Amino acid sequence: MARAYRSTQYSGGIVRLFAVAAFVAGLMVVAPTTRLWAQLPALKPAHLNPVIEKLAAGRPVFGAITSDLSMASARQWARSGADYVWIDMEHTPFSYDLLNQFVAFSNDRARAAQRGDTQPKIAVMARFPPYGGTDPWVVKQALDIGLMGVIFNTVNNKEEAIAAVRSMRYPPQRNDPATQKGPRGFRGFAPGGALWNWGVGNAEYQRRADVWPLNPNGDLLANVMIETKEAVDNIDEIASVPGIGVIEAAAGGDLSADLGIANQGDSAEVEALRQRILKACISHNVACGILASGKAQIDQRLKEGWRFITTQTGTSER
Repeated sequence: MARAYRSTQYSGGIVRLFAVAAFVAGLMVVAPTTRLWAQLPALKPAHLNPVIEKLAAGRPVFGAITSDLSMASARQWARSGADYVWIDMEHTPFSYDLLNQFVAFSNDRARAAQRGDTQPKIAVMARFPPYGGTDPWVVKQALDIGLMGVIFNTVNNKEEAIAAVRSMRYPPQRNDPATQKGPRGFRGFAPGGALWNWGVGNAEYQRRADVWPLNPNGDLLANVMIETKEAVDNIDEIASVPGIGVIEAAAGGDLSADLGIANQGDSAEVEALRQRILKACISHNVACGILASGKAQIDQRLKEGWRFITTQTGTSER
């Protein structure tokens, strides 16, 4: 009986010993990760993307669409007062060389000197030919040039929205919890042009080059365009995808064509679909984008709750 008791006591001691060892081993695994997290400093400024800086503060943003990728155009837009410029390569020639030139010439050294950091006055974004979440290689090369946002045209469902977000993200990093939520990225890391145009090093770019607002430190915007009735019917699912920064109702040209009433983008039927898009944006706290013309229409859209407004001048002036 005494032997049995000692055997049980000995076994219990072994079990406790292994439990303590496992606990200590766990601490050894967790501790370095926690230490790495603690080593990540606050980013200064909080955002290099001026559009995200304003949206994060609850302010609307204004911009323009252009297909002129000349040096003169880049310099003009850089000092135009617009928050963003949207390069259209869906309906105009697709050229990374010209896009690279535009991004480089939009860098305003006087602005950097005035602010004391590398935030540009205007965020350069672009729309590309592929539909439905686009092809990942298109996004990768565009972001490696230094774009701060991608406009994905004709996104029809949740799966395509997820694909769009994934194409913009790097794989999650162990030392950065902000990268570990939402759709897993797979973008390859070789952002030479982006480092030059953003004015940061590898480590800082990797932290910033993620989608906002999913990652609060992110400086990239994923903007999905709703251009079909199917997409409007799926709008709540699309708006629920983590990482979608803007949902774009655009001008209604493609949407009216999809309804079988081409060239009637201002019809009541199309406007009703726009309002469904806006309702989903507000419900899911996603910035909603639209084209507006004239001060009265701009003011109306602001009052309705649109926050990403594309105008002819790139501002709210008229």
